[in-house]
Amino acid sequence: MERPASLLVSLLSTVPIWISCLQPSSAAADPSVWRQQVIYLVMTDRFENGDSANDTLGGAECFDPNSPTKFHGGDWAGLSQRIDYLKELGVTTVWVTPAYQQVGQIGPANNTSCGYHGYWPDFTSSNTLAVEPKLGGETDLKALIRTLQNNGFKFILDQVVNHAGYNARITTQETSWFNPSRPLCEALGNPDIFCDLAGLPDFDFRNGAAVQYVTQQSKAWLEQFTLDGIRMDTAKHVPLSYLQNTWIPLMKQIQPDLFLVGEILDQNSTERLKPFTEAGFDSVFNFPLQKAMVETFAKGGSVDWVANQMQETLEAFGARTLMLTNLLDNHDLTRFTNETKGDISEDQARRRYHLALGSLFTLPGIPQLYYGDEIGMYGGPDPDNRRDMPDWAWTNAGRTLGGVGFLPNPQDTFSYVQKLIQIRKGNPALHSGYYAEMRRQNGQPNLDVYAFFRGLGDNRIIVVINNSPLPTGLLSIPVQNNLEIESLDRLAMSEGKALVDLLELGAPPTITLKDSAVKVDMPAKTMGIYRLR
Repeated sequence: MERPASLLVSLLSTVPIWISCLQPSSAAADPSVWRQQVIYLVMTDRFENGDSANDTLGGAECFDPNSPTKFHGGDWAGLSQRIDYLKELGVTTVWVTPAYQQVGQIGPANNTSCGYHGYWPDFTSSNTLAVEPKLGGETDLKALIRTLQNNGFKFILDQVVNHAGYNARITTQETSWFNPSRPLCEALGNPDIFCDLAGLPDFDFRNGAAVQYVTQQSKAWLEQFTLDGIRMDTAKHVPLSYLQNTWIPLMKQIQPDLFLVGEILDQNSTERLKPFTEAGFDSVFNFPLQKAMVETFAKGGSVDWVANQMQETLEAFGARTLMLTNLLDNHDLTRFTNETKGDISEDQARRRYHLALGSLFTLPGIPQLYYGDEIGMYGGPDPDNRRDMPDWAWTNAGRTLGGVGFLPNPQDTFSYVQKLIQIRKGNPALHSGYYAEMRRQNGQPNLDVYAFFRGLGDNRIIVVINNSPLPTGLLSIPVQNNLEIESLDRLAMSEGKALVDLLELGAPPTITLKDSAVKVDMPAKTMGIYRLR
C-alpha cells in the first residue's frame, strides 16, 4: 500500500497428519509447489528502463528520474531484459507492484507526487482494464508474463480493491460509491473498514454497485492475463465478509490453483492474520516475524524475539505456517539494512544482515526478497526505500565494485543469497519439513544462541545461529532428550554421527553428536546450516 511521503509439531506423532493437511484441494493453490518458492518483489518503475519511448506517455509531468516521488522510467520491458539476472540469483517467483493506469500528479506545485508505485489507480466507470502506459502497456505486460513463465518463473500481480487513487475519475462519476471522509466515517464503526487510508477515496462495500465494480476489476485482470498469483493490497481495510464470500470464491472459481496472498500490515498481532487464512487466502505476510527479526538481528536484541514469535506463529497457524510469506522488508517498510545503522561498523552491519537473511531462508515459511536486498541496498522510510536498482548490479564485476548506498562489496551479499536459495532448494526439510526448537537465550544472561531442527524424511537439518558478539566456546545442544524432535530423527542422530555445514562461511565445517547432544564452537555473529550425513 502506498501512503504519501516450539512447535511446528510439538507432538511428533502428528507429523503425517500435518503434512497431509497441506495437500491441494479444488480451492487452494498447491502447497507442495508454493512452499518451494522464493518470491522476488519488484517495484517495476525502479528496476530497469527497457524502453525509453514510454517514459513520458500519459503525462510528461510525472516523469522525473531526479524526484523520489515520480516515475523514473523502469518498465516491464526492462524487467523482461533482466530474466538472466533473476535466474542467476535463483528466485522462482516474481511479484510486481500494480499495473493500473495511475492518476496524474497530486500535491502542491513545489512538492508533487505521482503513482509510480501503482497504488493510486485512475479508475473510471467506463474502463475496467486500463494499464499504466509508462510501464509499457498491455502488450509489454503480457510479454513479460510469457517470458517469465517460459523460463520457469511464477508471476504474482498486485491488486487493489480497497480504494481508488487521489482524484481518480470514478470519484466524480460515481460519488455514491465511496465512504464519507473523516470524521463522518468514524460514526459508522470500524475505521479500518469505513474510513479512508491516507486520504485515498475509500470504496463503500455496503454499496452493491461499488462491490460489483471492484469485483469486475479483479475478474478482468485475471481473465486477461495469465497470473499465477495475486497479492491483495490493504486486505485488512476491506470487509472480511466480502473477501471470504465474494472475492476469494470468484478468483478460485476462475482459477482454482491461483495463489492468493494478503497484506495485513500489522507487526504486533499474529492473531490479526488468522481470519484471512481462514477466509481462504493461501498465504499472508508474516509482519510480526519481520518485526522480531529486526529486533533480534538488526538492533542486536536477543534471539528470544525470533524464537518467541516463531512459537507464537506455529501455535496460531500450525501446518499453515509453511505457507506464510516471510520477509525482512518491502516497499512499505524501512529497508532492513537501514535498521542496522547505529554505532557499529558496516562490516558488523553486514554480519547482522546476513544472519537475518540466513534465518529468512531456514525458518518455516515462504521467503520473500525485495529488489536490492540481494545487494545490500540501503533505504529509509518511503520513498527512500524505493531507490533505483543500479546499473552495476547486473554483473559480478559491477557488484564487486559496488557503489554508494549499499553495504560494502554487494557481490558478497549476492553470493550469500544465491547460496541460501540453493541450500533451501536442495533440502526439502527447509521448505516442507517440521520445526523443533533446540536452544534459545530464554531471557537468561547466557549466550545469545538460537538453534532449531528442520526435518522431512531422511533430510535432517540443524541450524545454529550465534547472535552474540563473542564466540560461544564449546556449546552442547541437547538432541536425545528434546521430545519436539521426532523419534525417528532422534534415532538417526545417534552417538558419533556428524552433521556437515552447507553454508561454509565461518562456522565449524562439521559438528558431532556426543553424549546425546551436538557439540559446536561457533564464532561471533555466525551461523551454520548443518545436514546429517
